[in-house]
Formats: sequence, C-alpha cells, structure tokens
Amino acid sequence: MSKRKRSPIKSLPPPLPPSTPPTPHTQTRHSTNLSKSRAWIPLNITRQELSLPLTFPTGQTFRWKNTAPSQYTGVVGSHLISLKHLHNGDVCYTLHSQSPSNDDCKTALLDFLNADVSLADTWKVFSDSDERFAELAQHLSGARVLRQDPFECLIQFMCSSNNHISRITKMVDYVSSLGTYLGCVEGFDFHAFPTLNQLSLVSEQQLRDAGFGYRAKYITGTVNVLQSKPEGGEEWLYSLRKLELEDVISELIKLPGVGPKVAACIALYSLDQHHAIPVDVHIWRIAQKYILPELAGSKLTQKLHSRVAEAFVTKFGKYAGWAQAVLFIAELPSQKAILPSHLRATKQQSPANIENSEEEIE
Repeated sequence: MSKRKRSPIKSLPPPLPPSTPPTPHTQTRHSTNLSKSRAWIPLNITRQELSLPLTFPTGQTFRWKNTAPSQYTGVVGSHLISLKHLHNGDVCYTLHSQSPSNDDCKTALLDFLNADVSLADTWKVFSDSDERFAELAQHLSGARVLRQDPFECLIQFMCSSNNHISRITKMVDYVSSLGTYLGCVEGFDFHAFPTLNQLSLVSEQQLRDAGFGYRAKYITGTVNVLQSKPEGGEEWLYSLRKLELEDVISELIKLPGVGPKVAACIALYSLDQHHAIPVDVHIWRIAQKYILPELAGSKLTQKLHSRVAEAFVTKFGKYAGWAQAVLFIAELPSQKAILPSHLRATKQQSPANIENSEEEIE
C-alpha cells in the first residue's frame, strides 16, 4: 500500500489561435455516434477494485457521463473512453477517439484510475481501524479515488463552491465545451478539457452570462495567476505533487476563490495527497456522529476543520482521504437504498437532499 512515484502523464490538446476566443459547440461534429462498433478491451480490474457507479457520479469529477447501463464515458487527456462492467463485474474499456497508440491510452487510463493502489489492502487497514467502515465496505466495494489532471480538477472544484451537483455539472460542461471536440457518445458531446491558454481567452462576462455568478471572477483571476507562473501554470500545478500536504494547501489557497475545502479536494483528487480531508458540512456531520462525538452541536470553525482532518488521519492513516470518500458516499441519497437501515444517514443530516444541497464550507 505504498505511495507510488510517477511522472506526470499529460495529453493536452493544441491551443486555439490567440485571436480566436473559444465559444461552446463550434467545433466540427462527427456525423456518427462513436459508441458503435468498438472493441472492448479488458482492464484486468474487478468490481471489488473499481465500481463505476460508486466512483464517477459521487462528486469527485463532473465530466463523466452514464452513457449506457453499467457504462460511463469520459475523457482522459485527449482520449475519449468508455468503461463498463461485464456480467461478472470485471471492468473493460473502449477507445472512441483516434489515438496513435492504444497502449498510451491504457497507461493514461490506469494512471487516472489510481489503479496501482489496492483497495483490498487499503480497506483492510480501514476496516481494522473502524467498525462502521468495515460494515460499509461490504456494501460499497470498489469506490476509488481518481488521479485527475490538476488543472481540470482545480477548475471543476472552483465551480463546486457553494453549489449543488446538477448546477456544478452544467458549469463544468460549459467549460469543457471550450476545449477541443472529440466526439459524441449516446447523445453526449465530449471535449478535451481546455488548456490554460484556451481558457484564458474567456472573459469574466462570458462566464457570468453562462451562469457562473461570482465564481466567474475567481476562475478568470486564477487563470491569470497561473499564466504568470514562470514555469507555466499547468506545470506549476503538477509540481505540487512533490510537496507535503500542508505546503500544497498553502499554495492552492493563494489562488483566487480557492478555500481550504476546495484546496483539499484538489489535493486529494489530483495531487497524490491521499490523506487530504475535504471538510464540508457533510463530513462535519459524519465526524460529529462517528469520529468526534464530543463536538456534537459545535459550530465548524477553521480550528475544528483542522481537528476533523487530523482525527480522520489518526484513525485511518496515510490513505485517510480514501476512507473519507467512502463515508461520504454512504450519505448520498443514491447509495442509501443499498445499505441496511442501521448504516444509513446520520440523525444530524438536514432534511435537504445531500446530493442537491446548496451547503458548502470553504
């Protein structure tokens, strides 16, 4: 269960000409649905190691679409990929977009899936440390933490601030549509995520007109800051993978509109900080009931934010962020139905649907 040493895998689309501001849905469309007549290739990953419905629609990425039963489609770099479960639960994939090498695609996909982290080994440590996790693990096996492109992850979670999933998805779809068009699968258009250069051509007003509200100034402000980095903004983000978590958070919160919770999400889901704990209202409720019951009824302050994160790491160890993700998934309305009644939502949960709640803590 050791943390791997990997060089960044980047596959970025070419930038648009500087004189051409990007607009959604302007690229040439393929006339055929790319989901047809493609070969499915085994990934040699079981459902116990990767459950697609417990990984993609659970709030760590907003770019993958459920394109068929047990099938999700998304983009890794410049690769347009579908994943699906076979009848025995094993995972296979198909590549829709043209690629010089299928091996390159598979390598990038396995890296994106954090495939060399064994859930069996990791979850055994969690289960030995926590009785509730041990019970949840019997029903939520295969929930993985992804290793996303840092710039893509950053922009997605800037859209998530004080927001709900359906609106976040619309905003992320808009930003994505500014990137290079890759194809259509089952009625969904897919694009490579825009590069920093491409996104720099979008004005704050364009984003406001698209419904981003106050987030528009933060996104354009962050893009400007990244463009000022001597080594390049995307390269600077990748370099954060080499730092300790405290330093990663410290650097990220210097970006406009990035608070501690968003920074922790970016650290966990793209920067190899496996013990990062994004503390929002939902994790706060979980912590009060199951990990720090003495804090029940307290108001979440920045000091308590740090205490919650430390408590998760103390209990679950260096992959505590992965345990936090499972405990969060267990609170989602879409997952409660598969859990026994004694494992369902906390009593402190608000009446609002968690999955569509407007509540966030920065």
